[in-house]
Amino acid sequence: MASSKALKGRIRSVTNTRKITRTMELVATSKLKRAQDRVIAARPYADALRSVIADLVTPELAEQFPLLRQPLPPAKGGPARAVLILLTSNRGLAGGFNANLIKEARRRITALEAEGYTVELIGVGKKGVGYFKYVGRTFASERPDIGDRPTAEHAGSLVETLVEEFAAGTIGVVELVQSQFISVMDSPPATVRILPVAAPAQGTREGIRHDYILSPDPATLLEKVLPLYVRNMVYRGLVETVAAEQAARRTAMKNATDNAGDIIDALKRTYNRQRQAQITQEIAELVGGAAALQG
Repeated sequence: MASSKALKGRIRSVTNTRKITRTMELVATSKLKRAQDRVIAARPYADALRSVIADLVTPELAEQFPLLRQPLPPAKGGPARAVLILLTSNRGLAGGFNANLIKEARRRITALEAEGYTVELIGVGKKGVGYFKYVGRTFASERPDIGDRPTAEHAGSLVETLVEEFAAGTIGVVELVQSQFISVMDSPPATVRILPVAAPAQGTREGIRHDYILSPDPATLLEKVLPLYVRNMVYRGLVETVAAEQAARRTAMKNATDNAGDIIDALKRTYNRQRQAQITQEIAELVGGAAALQG
């Protein structure tokens, strides 16, 4: 059994750890609020873009624009390159957040390679990059600089070159592995296909197709709107993944703080029992010694 001095040292150590995890929980809570605000702010713009594209796209225009065209699979002579953008965090202490995203990326890599693609990885965040480098995979690009405050410019820099290469026919598929932020307690990993663009169904809201007066013509508008739509999909993935990261870190740090409190209570009980036993033994020795002197 540990000595009283050792127990006091362990209590002090766990108390200091609990202060750290409590502070990290509060920081994650603050960052989560800002991240949620970014997610909420990004959704109306994305919905508006989706609605406009749904009303502009026709079967004829879908064949005219490379970003809408579905390429042939590699087995039938289509492009053999596939690009997978993996979003993870730069830091750990977020429970299974990064592990779940990495697991989803591994699943998609296996599926794409089974279809005949050669998969190129783009890593956003140090955790995903570190894992795949450890298992021997190289990255076409690494972006640890984006951090927990992504912008539309970050999203544009990620996909600008990919859009050009896809339009040129050298890439067959571009996918994004991200967290889907549904709520603070529910943020599952998900794979979103960025390219080719899957045109939304017409009249998705209330079953009515909007009656627009277009100027200029739909083809010119689509030429401008489609790259914005692709960039916005990536931006939404970035902000939702950041929100999911902060939610996971807050939950993990709260659990760690609660567990540290339970450990401290258990150590204090053990320390008090030992102290009481020591005092009882000292009293018994004193009583015994006094009895011996009197006898």
